[in-house]
Amino acid sequence: MAPETPGTEPQALSNLLHENRRFAPPADLAAAANVTAEAYDEAAADRLGFWERAADRLTWAKRWDTTLEWNPPFAKWFVGGQLNIAYNCVDRHVEAGRGDKVAYHWEGEPEGDSRTLTYADLQREVNKTANALQELGVGKGDRVAIYMPMIPELPIAMLACARIGAVHSVVFGGFSASALKSRIDDADAKLVITADGGYRRGAPSALKPTVDEAVAECPQIEHVLVVRRTNQEISTYDRDVFWADIVERQSDQHAPEPHDAEDPLFILYTSGTTGKPKGILHTTGGYLTQTSWTHNAVFDLKPETDIYWCTADIGWVTGHSYIVYGPLANGATSVIYEGTPDTPHRGRFWEIVQKYKITILYTAPTAIRTFMKWGDDIPAKFDMSSLRILGSVGEPINPEAYVWYREHIGAGRTPVVDTWWQTETGAVMISPLPGVTSGKPGAAMRPLPGIVADVVDDQGQSVPNGGGGYLAIREPWPSMLRTIWGDDQRYIDTYWSRFPGMYFAGDGAKRDEDGDIWLLGRVDDVMLVSGHNISTTEVESALVSHPKVAEAAVVGATDPVTGQAIVSFVILRGSVEESADIAAELRNHVAKTLGPIAKPRQILVVPELPKTRSGKIMRRLLRDVAENRSVGDVTTLADSTVMNLISEKLPSAKSED
Repeated sequence: MAPETPGTEPQALSNLLHENRRFAPPADLAAAANVTAEAYDEAAADRLGFWERAADRLTWAKRWDTTLEWNPPFAKWFVGGQLNIAYNCVDRHVEAGRGDKVAYHWEGEPEGDSRTLTYADLQREVNKTANALQELGVGKGDRVAIYMPMIPELPIAMLACARIGAVHSVVFGGFSASALKSRIDDADAKLVITADGGYRRGAPSALKPTVDEAVAECPQIEHVLVVRRTNQEISTYDRDVFWADIVERQSDQHAPEPHDAEDPLFILYTSGTTGKPKGILHTTGGYLTQTSWTHNAVFDLKPETDIYWCTADIGWVTGHSYIVYGPLANGATSVIYEGTPDTPHRGRFWEIVQKYKITILYTAPTAIRTFMKWGDDIPAKFDMSSLRILGSVGEPINPEAYVWYREHIGAGRTPVVDTWWQTETGAVMISPLPGVTSGKPGAAMRPLPGIVADVVDDQGQSVPNGGGGYLAIREPWPSMLRTIWGDDQRYIDTYWSRFPGMYFAGDGAKRDEDGDIWLLGRVDDVMLVSGHNISTTEVESALVSHPKVAEAAVVGATDPVTGQAIVSFVILRGSVEESADIAAELRNHVAKTLGPIAKPRQILVVPELPKTRSGKIMRRLLRDVAENRSVGDVTTLADSTVMNLISEKLPSAKSED
């Protein structure tokens, strides 16, 4: 096809992938579902009334005066209302006689290393920690940076901050000293809570030296509160205080003060951006309302019987909303795992499911594709008959990964809820409801009740069924970010300038023939091939649908004929041998699945893909390889040696036509 004629507009995102498989909800689940189809009608008839009823699931010290004050793009929800998040997540369950109920089963990475905390245990520990923070001079409105492994003291520290009205800023424990320093500086934090280290891939992984390096340039830090987890040797300074020395001697009594619904709860910095970090600010009442309601609805949570496991790190928003605040507000029993899914063996996740009889599992598509690569035989060794709902989060899930997850982890009977949301949205926005929706592999389906999302074209007009464009939110929602910390103008420019009056955070989407929404990845990753805007997500899904492929990443590379050409990096399934004709086989498969326009120029078989510690594929590094440039900054990768392995494969790339 000829390249696009200069001066003409490229078409909207092409809708190339079609999916006809459907999975109806199990009859027994549908009959007892927490949320039914009526919720969509109720919310459509009275959106604010719907969210008021959701807020009534919480305990308020003072009921709100106004449900929503909307001065675009600034929202205030439940104005005048007061509540304490720690009370809602902990104390009220104890007061209701459920203190003996398990809040967290914690599993350390070293086998046999586990702890169980009941709600009464959690209440005591949160109270003691709140008292310790106050002894260290932390008060309402102060910022506290938290840089910790996945140990129980992490949610305890967050809840202690929430209890006293301090604002926490959790920084993922894989970030560098310079990244930690920039986040401490931006929030002007006065305290850092950390640990000597955690366990990762079978060995202690130090955290305290990173904190020491960062804090050396942060004079505003008054104290560093240190948990001993690994007991490795660390340097100590006058500012250091050990958790065992200060927290353990505190009273386990602490009266929770009510906080305003719009008081700041936390700042969470988005990763992967250049320049100054972007601190996403979330407040109290609206955030807890939506995280609590969505956790109950999307996972059909039955707190009396369910054992719930979200495998994310608490350093990301998924962990904030669906390991800490949502599940605890609902009185759930959750599992927290410290380590990696392949330590000490590749069946570790399924061993944990079997051990705790987990009923709800929430994980990422990148993890699911890794499990596919490792082979079907590994999960088959474990009893996972307890599972009744599976969830995915983090990026669009390929249809074949969805089906593999349902078949090999869910035994072909569990609904899969593929959720779309962001750090900025605070809680799930688009998802199936497991007792209502017939699942469609790869589709996020439709906005949840109370959410007004749309797929729009360049002019902000709704696209018809079958059309592609941009995902936008037309109405404010309770858990939305309130601003970027300290920078209202950047908030306006980043999220509200592309489409007047609508929130847009950069995701492409399509609406299929049924009107259901599919996410197509970041607009930044869209490839313009011969005048067609083609989503990397759709080409990757086509590649993963081939039985020999476990995972794929696709980028656009400059091409003199087509403007951009598609370059694909693929990982083969465990038992598949690389052969001379694999590239041609896969190129033809994509052409057959999506059409000739989506046929990759090159296919490289690689041993691994460049991913951050959160599992995001770093496509900019793959673009460097595809365009024969020197590879950029690799410091945020989980394994920086991956790029050397990929670069070595480049001479064997197959290019045809």
